[in-house]
Amino acid sequence: MVRAGVVGTQLPTSGLDIFGDLRKMNKRQLYYQVLNFAMIVSSALMIWKGLIVLTGSESPIVVVLSGSMEPAFHRGDLLFLTNFREDPIRAGEIVVFKVEGRDIPIVHRVIKVHEKDNGDIKFLTKGDNNEVDDRGLYKEGQNWLEKKDVVGRARGFLPYVGMVTIIMNDYPKFKYALLAVMGAYVLLKRES
Repeated sequence: MVRAGVVGTQLPTSGLDIFGDLRKMNKRQLYYQVLNFAMIVSSALMIWKGLIVLTGSESPIVVVLSGSMEPAFHRGDLLFLTNFREDPIRAGEIVVFKVEGRDIPIVHRVIKVHEKDNGDIKFLTKGDNNEVDDRGLYKEGQNWLEKKDVVGRARGFLPYVGMVTIIMNDYPKFKYALLAVMGAYVLLKRES
């Protein structure tokens, strides 16, 4: 598609005519593009599932969302987790846990471990930057966490790498602006 300009010149169409480009593709090219996209999505999913199997954690990578663990971890740090069930939980260890009724996991340090005679282990957590323990965060009537509540244990981190996630969650308009800029870049790159 060409726009009319000065006599004898042709101006390229805008890169935003996606549907026109799709109509110009033959079926083979269209199938190839769809297949490429599907391969990218499935590869990312396979990598994520592979990490779940290797680490034993339902969420092998998490972002620290608050400052409750400062100075150990700051808001936006990316944590790498493992959760091997045979490893005992020890006081001083940093765990990521889920509490019934809350969707977002919490990253805090184990401050007390209570082991019963039958081998059951219960433990209490607290954020390094918090004044009190986490009993106020647990579900009503729960005073201790159990191993089933643990999503993983912090094994490593990358400082501030997760800030992009926090910014996109705190400012949804930024997320859409970023997607628009990326889309425009792809379209302009394709045109040149």
